[in-house]
Amino acid sequence: MLTTPPSSPIVNGETQLIVLMAWPATHVRTPTLFNTLCASRNVNAIMVPWAVRPEHLVQACDGLRHIANLAGIVLTIPHKQAAAELCNELEGDASLLSVVNVLRRNADGSYTGRMYDGSGFVTGMRREGIALAGKRVLLLGAGGAATALALALAREGIARLTIANRNREKANDLAALVGKAVPDCAVTADSGEPDRHDIVINATSLGLKPDDALPCDTSRLTAGMVVAEVVMQPAVTRFLMEAEARGARIHRGEHMVTSQLDQFVQFLLPAAGRTD
Repeated sequence: MLTTPPSSPIVNGETQLIVLMAWPATHVRTPTLFNTLCASRNVNAIMVPWAVRPEHLVQACDGLRHIANLAGIVLTIPHKQAAAELCNELEGDASLLSVVNVLRRNADGSYTGRMYDGSGFVTGMRREGIALAGKRVLLLGAGGAATALALALAREGIARLTIANRNREKANDLAALVGKAVPDCAVTADSGEPDRHDIVINATSLGLKPDDALPCDTSRLTAGMVVAEVVMQPAVTRFLMEAEARGARIHRGEHMVTSQLDQFVQFLLPAAGRTD
């Protein structure tokens, strides 16, 4: 006879569904973490990964508007910017940045979007005992996750934020946006050289595949630096391995996501106890 382990979610007609959309989806770990959390709290909800090509995002989200037990959608690479355009309402940082990583489906089928990558990242660093105030930070990337991280980091009292991206115009635009939102923080767009920085963060998708290029010249990483990732799988990317070999302290991508799990529950599942 089949039995259900205590840590496994119960799935029945009242289960609230959360879909995680990614392309590709083979690397995602968030559903396992989220489902374990819900099972431990007896929250009747389950997250499943969907592999959705970018050109099919609109159709996928529109179809889900009609699923009554859909609590919402979590977005990851490469959907965070495009999904913001599908929302009927944006809240918090999402309204400023036009980037989302979670959509709540409302009773009328409309979507409300929020962005938790930035708050999740800085909370994850705090939990690991990494101080941000007064630090010189190099942020590699200017896409969906990087946009949220840039704003959250600037609010933490860092001394300087340097944004580096292959598309320099995107880096300039993000620097201008953050500089306007947090005028007390010195924000510039520059090259991706780690020299004269205390913290280096890879906020690109580089590292998901074994043959990906490195996001910066790792020979310039030094002992005393903190080198961080947003990529979760593999848990330790080649970027982090090379940083650790040079004596830097590494900070894994999973810390950003695990810090967002409570926020997802509160935003998507009112019956589980929203606090915001």
